[in-house]
Amino acid sequence: MARKSHGHLSINSENIFPIIKKWLYSDHDIFLRELVSNGCDAITKLKKLELAGQAEIPQEQELCLHVTVSPDARTLQVEDNGLGMTAEEVKTYINQIAFSGAADFLEKYKDKATEDQIIGHFGLGFYSAFMVADKVTIDTLSWEEGAEPVHWESDGGTTYTMETGDRTERGTLVTLYLSDDSKEFANEYRAREVLEKYCAFMPYPIYFKNADKEEEPSAAEADAIDQDDTDEAAAAKSAPAPVNDVHPLWLKNPSECTDEQYNEFYKKLFREWRDPLFTIHLNMDYPFHLKGLLYFPKLNLETEPAEGTIKLFANQVFIADNIKEVIPEFLLLLKGVIDCADLPLNVSRSALQNDGFVRKISDYITKKVADKLTGLFNVEREAYEKYWEDISPFIKYGCLKDDKFSEKIRKAVIYKNLEGKYVSLDEYLAEKPAETAAGSEAGPSDSEADASSAQDDTKEEAPADKRSVIYYVTDPVRQASYVRMFKEAGQDALLFTHAIDEPFITRLEQRYPDYKFCRIDSDVSKALAEDLSPEEAAAREEGLKDIFQKALGHDLHALKLVRFKDDSVASVMTYAEESRRMSDMFRLYGMDPSQFPAEETLVLNSGNPLVQYLEKPADEETASLVAAQLYDLALMAHKPLSAEGNAAFASRSLQILERLIKE
Repeated sequence: MARKSHGHLSINSENIFPIIKKWLYSDHDIFLRELVSNGCDAITKLKKLELAGQAEIPQEQELCLHVTVSPDARTLQVEDNGLGMTAEEVKTYINQIAFSGAADFLEKYKDKATEDQIIGHFGLGFYSAFMVADKVTIDTLSWEEGAEPVHWESDGGTTYTMETGDRTERGTLVTLYLSDDSKEFANEYRAREVLEKYCAFMPYPIYFKNADKEEEPSAAEADAIDQDDTDEAAAAKSAPAPVNDVHPLWLKNPSECTDEQYNEFYKKLFREWRDPLFTIHLNMDYPFHLKGLLYFPKLNLETEPAEGTIKLFANQVFIADNIKEVIPEFLLLLKGVIDCADLPLNVSRSALQNDGFVRKISDYITKKVADKLTGLFNVEREAYEKYWEDISPFIKYGCLKDDKFSEKIRKAVIYKNLEGKYVSLDEYLAEKPAETAAGSEAGPSDSEADASSAQDDTKEEAPADKRSVIYYVTDPVRQASYVRMFKEAGQDALLFTHAIDEPFITRLEQRYPDYKFCRIDSDVSKALAEDLSPEEAAAREEGLKDIFQKALGHDLHALKLVRFKDDSVASVMTYAEESRRMSDMFRLYGMDPSQFPAEETLVLNSGNPLVQYLEKPADEETASLVAAQLYDLALMAHKPLSAEGNAAFASRSLQILERLIKE
């Protein structure tokens, strides 16, 4: 090709460049990913040709890329020593924009494929350069014997010029003459930032250089050079290092990796100072290629948002963070890397196609996480329990969001009981006596009850709720008095102290329909007290209710007199489980909980001397003081008193103390 040629770019739609600049890619810095990816493709193609016996690569030659910026000239260059292009290939792969060179190459050499993959799937990648450049030039020399170098350039319109070039080494150099509003990419630190973002794990070494700055060994490199080193050793130590890691940890076999390596990689990639709790190494070759690392981070949920980052790669090329189609929603709380060579990406690689295939990838990831966790539960129970407080929000969120995950992990969900011991729900129920919500032995199943009713219609209707009760604690400090009573009575309960536990309890009730979950303060009389006979209770409760309402100056929703097993307890407040849950839900969603107040019951212990005094008070004023004090003490076990309530409680306490010293 001895003379310069001119022509119009062959495109499949009009005004393609404005489309590329404004719409094809959401982030302009992505151009560097596309150009480096093309360079990696060119090297991979050359290696395939060598394996096929069609090309030779000098043994001493390193296959690599060079990215060079010049702030003074406002240029950015990407150079590779891959297979290069002939003039005909430039016409085919550059001038005909919508023709995919990678797809054509793979079809031609599909029988000679290796594990090396072609990154690019679309011919439009090169043209992303025009998002940031006023002019782009290509200097290339093909691997083919006798090939002539080619120089190509375009100013971003629909015309180009192509002529014989002066390149003497195999490969391709792309030079971008950056536009005014994109000159930032000629800045050394900005260019390094983009390379680190998109190209940190590309499969071939990438060397970076600022052409306007004399390169000197860094302090670390200078320190590494020994005075006794040979010239060769000193040169090797002072040689520039690539900006990328061509063998990232996730590509290695899990058996080759240590916990130290996993932790080091995690800290470097996510700029973390703490070790993760543990790592799940994904490694799958069939029915699709997928590798990756998922880290369970250690979070302080009181002060840190439960937000993770899972980086998605395709053949070591960064695509995006947290693509929900691939990553199950609940795993977005984790941190990690997933690299899938088979991702069906669209032309800009910013979105996915083929929902069915992507769903299989997501299901596989879910299964691997569930398998890892159940394996830890079954084989390394002690370590699993050590992690549990940190990982339980992830797992419970996953159970709420993903039915398949919930089913796989069900037996490995554990809970701390009042003794501080971790138990699964199956283990807990196996040790727990069957009790119904009414406190009696568990009744027949629904089907058995229906059959019995059909045989004898004269029998009284069975209680509506025959489920056994599982008690739980949400705040061990505020509910301490209830916890103490439960322990002294030989009763147990489970701790549900995370914010996610409220919806999770509802999920458990769906999973275990024969059991009813009640907070420890929902009705202590069923677990800790004996009910009086209805006649005796009605007569005595009415008089006590009058005393309390006069002392408080407002009506009580309900008052109940029982006989606690512990006579040191005078009064407790209970809240009906259903109405309290509804009130909590209103509060959670920012609504006024008073629209649906929890049904409050003041429970009095008939065996306590203070309650016995109120039934036969010596004087009305003292009875009023005692009643108001017992009410506030019961209320304070649930929530702080109001400002007015606190003032009244303090004043009343002083009055009671004054009466004591006068006696």
